[in-house]
Amino acid sequence: MKKIYAAPDLLSAGHVHNLLGQSGIESELRNYYLGGGIGDLPVNECWPEIWVDDADAAHAEEVVRELQEALAEPPGPSWICPQCDERNEGQFGECWRCGTLRPEGTNSP
Repeated sequence: MKKIYAAPDLLSAGHVHNLLGQSGIESELRNYYLGGGIGDLPVNECWPEIWVDDADAAHAEEVVRELQEALAEPPGPSWICPQCDERNEGQFGECWRCGTLRPEGTNSP
């Protein structure tokens, strides 16, 4: 087994665990309950960790790398919904107000 990811919060580790599962990679989420030990134990030793079989490590690391690259990209410009004229932040692919999909090439005025 190889540790491929550790995060300071369970939400991030759970997300990676789910992405690996969707990619067909079995993984273990360890230190799930260890957050209560922070203070008595070193903080980074209590972080949730994702472990995979050695045979799946390279593929799993690629999935994590793609996720980190996607999160590092700026969300893009805000846009105006053509249906209800609501301003939406760039990270949204549909209008939060009416659900209309963001048109291709739509930019903020």
